[in-house]
Order: sequence, then C-alpha cells, then structure tokens
Amino acid sequence: MGIHDEDVARVREATDIVAVISEYVQLKRVGRRWQGLCPFHAEKTPSFSVNAEMGVYHCFGCKASGDAITFLREVEHADFPEAVERLAGRSGITLRYTAPGEGADRQKRGKLTEALEQAVEWYHQRLLTAPDAGPARGYLRQRGYDGDVVRQYKLGWAPDDWDALAKELGVGADSSMAAQVFCDAGLGFRNKGGRIQDSFRARLLFPIFDPSGKPVGFGGRVLPGGEGPKYKNSVDNAVYRKSRVLYGLNWAKKDIVNAGEVIVCEGYTDVIGFAQAGISRAVATCGTAATDEHIQMLQKYASRIVLAFDPDTAGGNAAERFLQWEGDINVKVAIFPEGSDPGELAKSDPEGLVAAVDAAVAFPRFRFERVLSQADLTTITGRFNAAREATEVVASIKNPLVRDPYLLEIATQCRQDDSDALERLRRIAQDYRPPTPRAARSSASGQLEDAPHPADATSGPAKGEHGGYQEHDDAYSGDEPLPDNVERQVLWLAVNEPGVVWSEVVPELFHHPLYRDAFKAMLEDSTLEVLLVEAEPSLVSLMQELLVVENEGLRTSEHKQDVAMAVLIYESAQRELIHLERKALTGSVDDDLLRRVTSVKTAADQLRESEWEADQARALLELLGPEI
Repeated sequence: MGIHDEDVARVREATDIVAVISEYVQLKRVGRRWQGLCPFHAEKTPSFSVNAEMGVYHCFGCKASGDAITFLREVEHADFPEAVERLAGRSGITLRYTAPGEGADRQKRGKLTEALEQAVEWYHQRLLTAPDAGPARGYLRQRGYDGDVVRQYKLGWAPDDWDALAKELGVGADSSMAAQVFCDAGLGFRNKGGRIQDSFRARLLFPIFDPSGKPVGFGGRVLPGGEGPKYKNSVDNAVYRKSRVLYGLNWAKKDIVNAGEVIVCEGYTDVIGFAQAGISRAVATCGTAATDEHIQMLQKYASRIVLAFDPDTAGGNAAERFLQWEGDINVKVAIFPEGSDPGELAKSDPEGLVAAVDAAVAFPRFRFERVLSQADLTTITGRFNAAREATEVVASIKNPLVRDPYLLEIATQCRQDDSDALERLRRIAQDYRPPTPRAARSSASGQLEDAPHPADATSGPAKGEHGGYQEHDDAYSGDEPLPDNVERQVLWLAVNEPGVVWSEVVPELFHHPLYRDAFKAMLEDSTLEVLLVEAEPSLVSLMQELLVVENEGLRTSEHKQDVAMAVLIYESAQRELIHLERKALTGSVDDDLLRRVTSVKTAADQLRESEWEADQARALLELLGPEI
C-alpha cells in the first residue's frame, strides 16, 4: 500500500530541495553546492552539502544522505506517505494511492488536523479578548507570562460552557459527519442524551503540536480554586498518542540538534520556563511517564538527555526507563532546590536554573550516590547492604561496559575491596528483578489494559536494552510472586477460551518457567479436568487461580486477544535479539548471524509499527522458528 511510484517521482522532480532544507538549516552557496551545519548531529564546521541539480544532500560528518523526501522524514520524523504528501502540497501535485481506502484515511486525518487548527485559533482568541478569560489572563501575568508568551505558544481559554466550541465550529447533534470529526479529533464527545459536548471546560489550554507543527491535542489546566483535576489531556486518537508526543518539540528541535542535548521536563509550564530563561531545548511528556518511543524519538535529535524532574521523581521509578538506555544515550539529572521546579525557578532564579542544567550529573551516579548518602557506612553490615541497594539501582543498565565502572565506584565507596567484590556486585545486578510495572497486564478486576506496550512488559527485556538475556529457567522455585504480564493474559485465554489461542503459539514463547510448563501441559493433555487432578501442585494452583479470575474485556474482544498474542511474540523476539547480540560479543560474527539479527529486528519493528497486527505477528513468529 502507498502512493503510486509515478506520483512520487513527480514530487521529487518538482521539489526544490534547497528551499525545503533552508527552512531548517542556514545554507550558503559554495560553487555549485550549498553548505551548512548538519541538522542531524552537533558540529561547528559545516559538513552538510546539498546538490540542487541532483536533488540530494550528504553530510560528510555523520554520513546522513538522501533526497527531499528522506530529509523531511528524518527531520520531522514523518512516515513516507506523509513526507510525500507535504511536498506534493507545496508543488500542487494531486497524489494517487495504490489502496482505495488509503487516500480516504489520510483525508480523514487531514480533516481532524483542520478541526484542531480551528480549535487552537478559537481558544487562543478567547484567551486574548474574551471577558470571561480575565481570570486566566490574570493567572498568566502572575506566572510571568506576557502577551508575547501567550502568542508564541498559542495558549487558549476554554470557556465554562458545555458546547461553546462545538457551536463555533457548527457541530450539532444532527450534523453527523461534523460531529464525528469533532469527536474523533478529541475536541468533544456525545453525552448520554446524544448531545455534543466540548472536551474542555473552564481551563487554560496548552495546544500540543507534533514535530512538524501540526496541532494534535491539548493539555488543559484548571485555574487555582477551580473544580476537577489540575490537568486534563486530550484522549488518544488517530492523530494524538501521548506515548509518542512530546510537548515543545516543534519549537525546540533546532536548538536540540545544535546543542546535541535535550532537556526533559514534567510539565508545559516547565518548558515555557526554560525558554524564558534562555534555554530553548526543553520538552515535556504529556501527562504520562516517558516511554521507549519518546526516548527513541529524542535519540534522533540529540545524544544527551538531561532530566529536569524534581529530585524525588528523578530518583524514583518514574525515570527508570532512562537507565535502560544508558550506553545508547547519555542521561543526566539536573538537581534543583527542594520544593522547586523549573517553571518556578525560571521566574525566581533564572541563573540558578541555567546553572542546574550546566551542573547536571550522570543519572546512574545520581541514583547510587543518593542511596549511599542515606546509608550507614560505619558498619560491615551497613556497607554490604548499601552496596547491594546501590547496585540494584544501576542494575537496569544492561551494557556491562557502561555498568561495571559504576559497580567499581560502589565497591570502593562501600569499602568492598576484596578481589571478588566486582564479580559479587555483577551477580547482584544480573539477578535483580525490579518490581512489576503497570504494563500490558490484567488489573485487579481482571480487565486487560488497552493496547499493551512491550516497553512496559515484564516477561522480557524492552526494546533498546542490551544484554541481560537469560536462557529459560529449568524450574520454578515457588518463592517469588508470579508476574502479572502478557504471558499470564495468553495463559488465561488458554485456560478459559482455548479456541481463540493461535495454533502457532508454542510453549517456548513463554519466558517464565511455570507459565511455560502450564501451557505445555495444556497442549499435551486433552482436558483441563484431567490436568487439575494429575498435574503438579504448582500448575494446579495456577490454573485454578486463572479459572476464577474473570476478564470480560479479554474474553469478548478479539482485538485484545490478538494484541496479547502479538506482544507475546514480540517479547520473545526481543529476547532472541539480546541472545544474538551476546553471542556476537563473545564469538566471531558471521554472515548468517548478521542476517538473522537484521531480519528479526526488522520484523519486530514492523510488528510494533503495525499496532500489533496478527499477520505481522505470525510472520515474526515464523521467522523465529525453532530458535525461540
């Protein structure tokens, strides 16, 4: 599926690549070429060259190269059709699609974007001029935001009305098409009485844009003393996914690339505060913890991340995801005075905010030194316990070349100076299993969470981790709690809805030994009744538990069932990749190993990008074959 090749060729031929790149890079003509600083890596001497006649670019520093389509894809993180469509729009070219419904789907997304653009402008004008927005304007002035800031960030005001925006956009209960677009864009919803209501009411609005500057959603803050939660965000929809969106990236991306560094904050006002202090390379997650998708996106812009959270958050599980990427990207922590945040410091002490970023410390060091500062290092037992706890906080670093120097420092500070100290701490790190995070799992009521993300799953390493692969355990001791993860979901289906489990699912896909043994036993025995009598006590106990846990969402949703099995396969592929990587590090790398790594990684990435399509999952499973 895609755009006709002839149309793609027409777009390439009609596009002025110098004009496109000049919107992101300051180019200077040198002979028949154009030169500038590369937007894909930090440099002081221009190594980025553009050939206008051939319509291509190349960086002699980082080796990035391509045509105008490639450039737009890389700099805006757009998919291929989106990049072609944007360039076609510049040239007035009408595109044809190879699949009948594809053009319609993209046309629908265009309508959602258009509705969001209208909403952004209407809310913005309300804040600037409407009498009822007076308290919001007063609050912003109190926070130090003048009219220039309001206009730069297109801040808005949602009036205290049920359907003011819907009326402005001409959306009524009987205008089905307009109402559908309105709701699909996250701007409103249809209440129980069938009436269209606005999603935001009596809130200061921060429009959220994608990297290209298109609006995708809103973050709404209630004014002090107002009703409801402090912040309310747009719901996930066709154009807005909070796990993939970073507030402020559209404004900050150029400065991020130039500095080779990005600052990750907790809130919208923190991003604005950094900009007011002269630091325009800050972004914020939109009401959610950082995801692997966020980090992967940032990694394309910069090689260094500074976490600008409050000390407790930066030292806690909320930032654990960043440790897993240590070695692939340099992660630091900016430490602020207790009780303050970047938004407040920007107003009270902007020089202190800048100094905190400049003095940011390596995240792993921050983690383990924080543990040691609170430990009792005066006794042998205290030093041993401190060494163990400090080791556990850096255990998420799977690359031993990055992790082991920290372990040496921990051993030194805890006076673990015997010859076996480093190996002892290595074993602690390798054996450590963090608490099960909230992920693709059943809740207390047994309901399957929507569209699980393998980055949060517990039965296998997340994408981006390197090392830490373990062969399947031989047995389950029964001492540790059973993980509540996607393996358990699939096993629940095997017990309660065996007919929906794909025939391709095999026991080797299960990482936990008890779950693997239970699934294998169900394949080998004809009836569950026999197993409940003849199986080992641990298996019987597990199956009995699964039989009494109701999961109506998983039982009735074919989509959720397919997603669970797709994620199960994806996680198995991630373990296989880590195993292959370790194999490559400990032995010779041959062509077959390289081909397998490439094919498995490509298929796994395609599965994730497809939003867990069953056919993609089965294709990945077939590729894994007997080497799972």
